[in-house]
Parts: sequence; structure tokens; C-alpha cells
Amino acid sequence: MSFTAINPANGETLSTRPDTPADEVDEIVRRAHAASMTWRDAPFTRRVENLQILAGLLRERKEEYGHLMTSEMGKPLAQAIAEAEKCALAADYYAENAEEFLRPVPAPTDASRSYWTYRPLGVVLGIMPWNFPFWQVIRFATPTLAAGNAALLKHAPSVPGCALALEKLFRDAGFPGDLFRSVFIDVDATGDLIEHPLVRGVSLTGSVRAGKAVAARAGGAIKKCVLELGGSDPSLVLADADLDAAVSSCVYGRLLNTGQSCIAAKRFLVVDEVREAFERKLLTHMGAAVMGDPLDEASVIGPMARIDLRDTLHDQVVRSVEAGAKLRLGGEIPDRPGAWYPPTVLTDVRSGMAAYEEEIFGPVATVIPVKDTAEAVRVANDSSFGLGASVYTRDDRLGERIAAELLEAGNCFVNGIVKSDPRLPFGGVKESGYGRELSPLGIHEFTNVKTVWVK
Repeated sequence: MSFTAINPANGETLSTRPDTPADEVDEIVRRAHAASMTWRDAPFTRRVENLQILAGLLRERKEEYGHLMTSEMGKPLAQAIAEAEKCALAADYYAENAEEFLRPVPAPTDASRSYWTYRPLGVVLGIMPWNFPFWQVIRFATPTLAAGNAALLKHAPSVPGCALALEKLFRDAGFPGDLFRSVFIDVDATGDLIEHPLVRGVSLTGSVRAGKAVAARAGGAIKKCVLELGGSDPSLVLADADLDAAVSSCVYGRLLNTGQSCIAAKRFLVVDEVREAFERKLLTHMGAAVMGDPLDEASVIGPMARIDLRDTLHDQVVRSVEAGAKLRLGGEIPDRPGAWYPPTVLTDVRSGMAAYEEEIFGPVATVIPVKDTAEAVRVANDSSFGLGASVYTRDDRLGERIAAELLEAGNCFVNGIVKSDPRLPFGGVKESGYGRELSPLGIHEFTNVKTVWVK
């Protein structure tokens, strides 16, 4: 196996990198462990300084990193640059808050002193995807390093340039050279790395299939893992919703990153009372979305990241139509080089169809008819996934109650798309995974929460 970057806009090979040999991987792990033993005792002022430098470099190099992301996985350049800027926000957040998050917590008992403290685990392995090749890594690595750990990155095979750029970024920010390293390994070697005695935890963002495999290997080795897996996020559009605002938000959430996001708006559950009007506005907005060169600022969507991903998406559309869904827009593979797929709309989607049951990872909007709010909630929860969900209504109290109490998802938003924010916990339930990233919870995930009792 080799790590090969192919420009999805035209199919041209950009770079190829061979696998890291097994003996070299072992040496990288051992060096990372040694670095973590020193780093864990570094004063917070050092950690803060390095994180601040990291944030500054991300902003300084955002154009460079944006072009790299766009060339390797195809996202529109403006979105890639914004991704680099968001990474800087995460670095700033942990620079400002890590010391407070990791302070010992007093707990009065029968002891003279008793408390719990957060101590680093050591080497943590991050297995990261291609769709947000900088953000996914930064949101894992910044709290991991801020907690005093070392981080190893096993990135997706299609973005080797991003993996190398990230390793250089952390080194340029002043972190010890062996504290953040990239390894280029296949699935079997990744399983072996999970079981390496010096790897103490695993964070995966990826598919359900990958999550089950990682959880099995980590569980067999009695190691903590955090899993952020797939999603089929519903958007509930209630009868009193502001339809113009709801459609605009839903289309933005569906097409962001060319629809290749775990928390993209994927299932539009629209009550019958407003469904016809919603669909009419949806078709107008989706039809106006420009598919084109991701370097062109006019392009709303670029190519998908890989040909095989595009073909899988098209197969889901075809199977859904064969099962009775109505194809209202798009749905045809363009006759041009690259991994292109147009904005597509399916309506009358119902239980049993691919577009209802499976994660649709691309620029395809699906409208599922529901008769009322109660049915919208039921259908929203009728999924093996539970990552995000959104509700559109003018009744803020009702929307908040549905989001807080009724929806089975880890991230529930009212009158807005689901998005990650360094200040809020991020993660899912059911087959969308477990554990939390970001916020104080994210930095605590890979620590030893140690009770101390003194008489």
C-alpha cells in the first residue's frame, strides 16, 4: 500500500508516499513515549506558548494550507482557508483554558485532603479522515498535547501532504520533535499499533465499520478509545418554520464540504402542511448552487474527494429511485474527468430506501414526508445513527424541548445547522460513536482521572 494524493478535480496524481516500515513505526512510538515523559512535566506556560504559536502559524499559513487541502480532497478553497482559521480557534481555546480544565478538583471527605487530578496517559493514536484533513487532526491533537500527552497521527491515505504539513506545523510551533508524529501505515499495521504497549489510547473519526474494528482492537488491549463515526443528521422542518431561513440553512448544511461531512444536514423531515412550499424553495436553492473549479470563489461545491466515493453515492441515489423515491434534480454523473457529482434532490423518500437507511455522503438532499411534529421526531430517531440533528420552528421553547429532550443525538441545534465549536462537547450516540471531543470533556478524555486521599 502507498499513500497517494490524487487531485479529485482532474484525476491527476499529486504525490505518493510509501508505507512507514514496521521497525520505524516502533521507533517513532518509543521516541514519542520518551518525549511524553518529559512533556508531561513541562510547565503550563510552555504548553500555552506552543499552542499560541501554533494558532499564529495556522493563520499565517492559511492560504498555503487551504490550497493543500483543496488540491488533495477537493473542497472549495474558501472553505479550506476557513478550516485553517477554525483550527487556530481550537489552539487558542486550549491555550487559554487548559490549565483551568486540568486543575485538581477538591472533594471533602474524612481525609485531611482529598481531591482528584488529571494526569496524562502517554502516547495517544489519532486515526483521522480525509474530509476535514486539518480540523479533525487539530481538534484531536490540541487537547491531547495540552493535557501532557504525545500524539501519533495515522491520516487517511489520500491526504499524505496534509499529514506531513501538520507534523511540520507542530514542530515549527516549538513542540518537541517527537511529540507529534505522522505514520503512514495500512489497516493491519494500524491494528498492531493500537495494541503497541506504549500506545495508551485511540481517537478515531471515521466510518462505523472502522469504529467497530478499532473498538475491538482497543477493547482487546484494554485501552480507552473515542469514536466519532458516521451520521445521518435529520433536519425537522415544522409547520411554523420560517421556510426561507430553513431552506437556506438546510441547503448550506447539505452542500458544505460538497456534502461530505458527518454532521451535514442529510434527511429533511418536512411536515405535510409546508412540504410543497419547502420542496419548491429547496429545488430553487439546490439548482442555483454552482459546481465548479474549487479554486474559483464562485463555486459552491467542488468535486467529491474520490471516484469510488462518488460512485457509491450515485449507487445510493439509483437504488433509492428504483425503490420509489422521486429524482427532482441532478442524479447523473457528469461526463468529465474527476470525481464530480451535481447537487441532487430526492423527494418522497421512505423507510427501506437507501436514502432513508444509509448515510448519504455527498451533495444529495433527501426529503422525507411526515404528517406532524410527533412523526418528525419519531422518524428523526428512526436511525442507527445519532450524531446531530436540527429543528426549525418559530416556537423557540418547543424547538429547545425537542432538541434537549426528544432527539437521540449528541449535538442538537434549533434554527441552525449542526456544527462543531471548541467551546462545546462534540460526539454522538448509537452507531455514531461514543466519547466527546472539544470543550473541557475533550481534554479529560485522555487523562488518568486520579483520586488522591491524604490522612
